[in-house]
Amino acid sequence: MEPREFHDGAQDGLEPLEPLDPAKVRSFSDLLVAMSKTAFGGRRLGEAYDILSAMIADPDCFVVMTVSGAMTIAKMGKIISTMIDRGMVQCVVSTGALIAHGLSESVGKIHYRHRPSMGDAELYRKGYNRIYDTLEMEANLNYVEHVVGQTLKRLKADQPLSSELLTREVGKTLAEEYEGSGILKSAYLKQVPVYIPAFTDSEMGLDVGTWAMSQQLDRARSRAQTREGDLGVLHALHQALPSYNPYLDLNSYTTRLLPAKRLGIFTIGGGVPRNWAQQVAPYVEIGNIRLGLSVKPPRFQYGVRICPEPDYWGGLSGCTYNEGISWGKFVPPQEGGRYAEVLSDATVVWPLLMMGLLERFREKHEKA
Repeated sequence: MEPREFHDGAQDGLEPLEPLDPAKVRSFSDLLVAMSKTAFGGRRLGEAYDILSAMIADPDCFVVMTVSGAMTIAKMGKIISTMIDRGMVQCVVSTGALIAHGLSESVGKIHYRHRPSMGDAELYRKGYNRIYDTLEMEANLNYVEHVVGQTLKRLKADQPLSSELLTREVGKTLAEEYEGSGILKSAYLKQVPVYIPAFTDSEMGLDVGTWAMSQQLDRARSRAQTREGDLGVLHALHQALPSYNPYLDLNSYTTRLLPAKRLGIFTIGGGVPRNWAQQVAPYVEIGNIRLGLSVKPPRFQYGVRICPEPDYWGGLSGCTYNEGISWGKFVPPQEGGRYAEVLSDATVVWPLLMMGLLERFREKHEKA
């Protein structure tokens, strides 16, 4: 066995850590920078702040934000709309439920704290839908349907639909007819596309489905005369399908990313929004192979993920960016890729990141 050496870290070019000195912290930005020089989860959050700041400040970087989980129920909606308003993101990919609950808030509806003494059967009877410790009223979602219905009336009956088109048009309705902030309103005003890849898995998706059925209700009733009651009508109505084409979203998204000099992705949670947003490079790559093309696959160079999911469960939500390199979705660190992953509840750390970013945003504009 070779004799053990006793190196000083500086000999090997190691980066020294620093104590977090509360006396030197004057702002959220100071705190996050100081945390990056500590250890464990604090260091991860500080590194996330550094990389997120870099991708937002990079004028050649197209930033995609993907969001899943009940973030609008958890009252994080104004953080999303603020990031859109301040030009921090150029594209949003979301679950439909998150957008629907955000719509509820956008039109002035309220979410409530769950009282543990109220059981779930009682909540159902009273029209409350529970998401962990918070309640969404069914009446709120019914009003959201009214807003979506207002929007659909403007569209041509045979117009091909996509989530990008529908979210933009709902954003227009909010901008023209409702006061207050909102994710889709901000996205419409800033011309930021919002994609919902699993569109039918949401209140909005159900609203569009029932809207398509309503266009054929009288016809369905006459066709169902030989069937038994409303069940027969429903069976006939299920033949009335909206002209929805998810490939309009996929190709629109791909077209937006292809010309970007650099790409960044900021992910809250994981799930379908994250996977859908990251699959553009494989989509282009297999197109090159199977169609005889030579288009450069767009790979992400920056990435920040906030999600409590670890990688060892094997799910995409916990997948590391390094694993994504093996799929051709990310630029390797040796070639300039910069990534940070914070294994935490987004409602705890996202507000801290946001406050730090806003401070840097103000400092930049004050100097300008």
